[in-house]
Amino acid sequence: MLAAPLSGAILRALQDGPKQQVDLRREAGHPAQTTLRAQLRKLCDVGAIAKRRRNRFPGVLEYELSEAGHGLSPVRAILERWLRDSPDGSLELGGSAARAAVKALTDGWSTAMLRVLAAKPLTLTKIDSVIPSLNYPSLERRLSAMRLAGLVEAREGGGRGTPYSVTGWAQSGIGPILAAARWERRHTPTDTSPLAKLDIETAFLLAAGLLAPPPDASGSARLAVELRNDKGPLLAGVLLTVGEGRIATCTTRLAGNPEAWISGPAPAWLAALIERDLDGLQLGGDGTLCRTLLDNLHGALFALSVT
Repeated sequence: MLAAPLSGAILRALQDGPKQQVDLRREAGHPAQTTLRAQLRKLCDVGAIAKRRRNRFPGVLEYELSEAGHGLSPVRAILERWLRDSPDGSLELGGSAARAAVKALTDGWSTAMLRVLAAKPLTLTKIDSVIPSLNYPSLERRLSAMRLAGLVEAREGGGRGTPYSVTGWAQSGIGPILAAARWERRHTPTDTSPLAKLDIETAFLLAAGLLAPPPDASGSARLAVELRNDKGPLLAGVLLTVGEGRIATCTTRLAGNPEAWISGPAPAWLAALIERDLDGLQLGGDGTLCRTLLDNLHGALFALSVT
């Protein structure tokens, strides 16, 4: 929604206050009336904007940002920051290159391609074997789009086929995805799915590649999100080890006795990562290592503090 040029233009125009459709059309670059109406309807349907009569009936019909619409501002800021860091140079939100990058990122997320590539480099044939829900041509198209967008890159391989791995830019793309997920859970909870185990693992695996702990930080830590399914509560996350200023190992198998652990529900994790609000999380063991990792995650994904 944010990457669509017309949506962005409408939302920006309404930042200054309510406007009539004729004013929105002018500020959006004079799109076709039918196109503008369709986009306004979509934004109303998701609750980002609302219609109101300025005077008594029949009055003047105006559009204004809802609470949910105002809540999109920090999400847009995080997305714009990510687009500015594109390996091909800064991308403008609403432009064709930005739309292609956002689509490639969200497709990679929703199809689990980012999940499997976050674990280790894989060839297209191997990706096809671990993602049975998509056929080979569909995976090939998505992988090509991700490569063109700078989200994956080819690696040298010793066997048949070319292995691909995620780039640092793809890893930092978790920032806008998590910001958007929090907006969805706050404002459209009945229309969107909560973060699931696969989502949590993908986010942590990708974010772990961005961490740069100080040289004196060392030890093992479990980062776990508390979820529920039909069988009851469960944990999803990663178990990692830190040493010599880097993440030495990272696995989604959580069994063991780490020296530090952080746990909490998904909303608490989002508040901690985006706003550095740790109140909803439980920290145990080596508290210094816990806070070091949380500071690192916040700095890597959300360098600018947003609320």
